[in-house]
Parts: sequence; structure tokens; C-alpha cells
Amino acid sequence: MDLGESGERQISWAARAMPVLTAIGERFAAERPLAGLRIAACLHVTAETAVLMGALKAGGAEIALAASNPLSTQDDVAEALRSYGVAVHARAGVDRAAYYRHIHRALDLAPDLVLDDGCDLVNILHTERTDLLDGVSGGCEETTTGIIRLRQMAAEQALRFPVVAVNDTRTKRMFDNRYGTGQSTLDGIMRATNTMLAGRTVVVAGFGYCGRGVAERAKGLGARVIVTEIDAVKALDATLQGYEVRPMEQAAVTGDLFITVTGNRDVIRAEHLAAMKDGAILANAGHFDVEIDVRALDELAEEVHRAVRPNTDEYVLPGGRRLLLLAEGRLVNLTAAEGHPAAVMDMSFSAQALAVAWLARERAGLAPGVYDVPEDIDQEVARLKLAAAGIAIDELTGDQETYLHSWRSGS
Repeated sequence: MDLGESGERQISWAARAMPVLTAIGERFAAERPLAGLRIAACLHVTAETAVLMGALKAGGAEIALAASNPLSTQDDVAEALRSYGVAVHARAGVDRAAYYRHIHRALDLAPDLVLDDGCDLVNILHTERTDLLDGVSGGCEETTTGIIRLRQMAAEQALRFPVVAVNDTRTKRMFDNRYGTGQSTLDGIMRATNTMLAGRTVVVAGFGYCGRGVAERAKGLGARVIVTEIDAVKALDATLQGYEVRPMEQAAVTGDLFITVTGNRDVIRAEHLAAMKDGAILANAGHFDVEIDVRALDELAEEVHRAVRPNTDEYVLPGGRRLLLLAEGRLVNLTAAEGHPAAVMDMSFSAQALAVAWLARERAGLAPGVYDVPEDIDQEVARLKLAAAGIAIDELTGDQETYLHSWRSGS
């Protein structure tokens, strides 16, 4: 089987579990809301992303796609997408220089709109490809890490065009961040290590939506879960849900498996690595490979044994202690596994597709800044997903509508 045929099968399999996005693609084919627009995208090149690209292509867009992580690219999917007429600049396992070169090639399209997953493409636009900025009239961002960067850019008045925070929809945070990240992260860890979680101590760094999902799934598999946090409200939430909350300095001594899910850097540092027990496993489920200080790990190690298992490197520290780093510190769920299930990405990418169409329609009246996805889009995605699952819900009666919108009724 050649790469293109394999990719076609992967995309077809994903599409089976993505009825909402498939329906949106059919609507786009009829309405052509993106006709004549050029879109540069920096996303994980997976089968699920291919279904999104198909929907946008059906809407009339010309698309150039680069990878948002060099270890998550599925080469067979990339090859199949090229046959769809999408210009794909991505290959699995490329080095950092090639990764950025691919983003530049996608930007060579001179896009009208951009789609980003982590803000690398938008960052390059604002630092190295400023000649293209006047032509970009809007964008969408998929991840928490990217939104953090974009809001800082907006606060400093550096952001030059409107960006829709697709990550911040209720459906995305609930379905993708919590359930998708929770399942796919543990899937990647178990594929890489074949470890049993029941009875082990799992340290989850960060208790946002993604961290909650990871903690819930680890607890469900019988692990003892310790949460580390910097936010007092989130730490209190974790405590009231029954998790043990400690600083990383204390958790480092007892943890068997460490999972970072913060969106920040140096969450696990040299002093933490020096305190860990023999055989401790390090995994990252945050977007970039900076949450675990891999450079410090290299400096501490006396020996490094690469690929002792697929996506698992063993670092031997003084005294013979061994620490196992998964996926080079990159996203473990997309490197050691296949990322979120297609049913999860159906909702995230449906919101993305509808947000792109909204942006194409409204961009002329939007000032630079970060915008929430309109609530009606979020509601539409949820309704379509329920309908696809054959689930019906109640509707308000006339009296209920009146009651909710009146202050005169009293109690």
C-alpha cells in the first residue's frame, strides 16, 4: 500500500466518527462561504485535520498546511491531502529548522486568513514575515497555549488582525481539552511504556481543563493522583474533588509518573529531576516541549539510552537512577499515540470551520484583537452533535422564556 492509499483509508476512517464536520462540509460545498480566500494553516497533520481541510476546501478556500508539531505528522495523511489539492508542507520527525521552514512555505501563499495551533505561525507573521500582514484579515487559534500568547500580544497592542479563540468555546474546553486530552494522553503513555497505572502515583502538573481530564482518567484507572498548581482556585477545586495537592518539590520525591499540562515552561526543573525515584516516567501533554527541562535532564545524565522502547528515552543519572522521558518532551498523546479520538475532533474542528466562515463574513468590521467564538456557533455544534447521536433535549415553553427574561414576576 502506498502512502496516498494508506492516507485515504485513515481519513475515511476518521470521517466516520465526524458526522458534524462532514455535514458542515456538505453545507460549505453548497454555500461556498470561503470562495476566493487563501488560508495558511499550522495544525497537527492528522486524519482528523484532513477532514477539516476537506470542509474548508469544499467551501472554496485555497489552502497551504504546515505542521504544528514535527512528531505528530502522519506522512500518509499528508500525501493524501496533496491529492486533494491542499499544499502540505510537513514531514514526520523533521528538525526544528525544517519545522520553521515549512511554516514559511505555508505563508508563501500570502494568506487572507490563518489557522494556528500554538501561535507559531502568527508569531512568525509578526516577526519575520511582516510584509504579509496587510493582507491577513483574520485568524483562528486552537489551543490554550496559543490563546495565552495572543492575549498578551493584544494587551501590548502588537496583534495586527482579529483572531477567534476557538479553544475557549464551552464545547472545546469540555469535550476536547478535558475528555480528549485525558484519554489520549494516557493512551500515549501506555503505548510508550506498557506501564500499569493502578496503584501507581501519578503527578499531574496543572489543573486546567486538560489537567482535570488527565487526573480523572488516571484516577479511573486506579492511580493515586497528586496535583500541582499555581492557581489557588484551581488547587482548591482539585482538593475538593479528592486529589492530593502539593508543590512539585514535594511531589517529585513520591511520583512514579509525571504529566505536565500547564502551557508554561520549566514546570519540571533540575531540582525536581534530582529528587525523583529510579524509574520515574516523564511525559508532557502541554503544547510545546518546554514544560519538562530536557536540557537540564541532559546535563544531569551520565548516559542516555535512546529508544529503549518506541518514543521512550532512558536517562541514567549519578548513582544509577534512571528517568524515562517520553516523546522527547513533546506532546505525548500525538507522538506516542494518535491524538484525540476523531469523535472529539469532530466538535473542535466543526467549531473551527464555522468560526472561519463567520470570520470570512465579519472580518471587515473587526478591529485587531482576540474574539470569542459567537455563542450561537457553540450551541449549533452541540445541537448537531446531539442530533448525530440521536439525543433529544427539552425546549423552553413560552411561559418559561417570559419568566427568564422578566424581573417583574418576583418569586
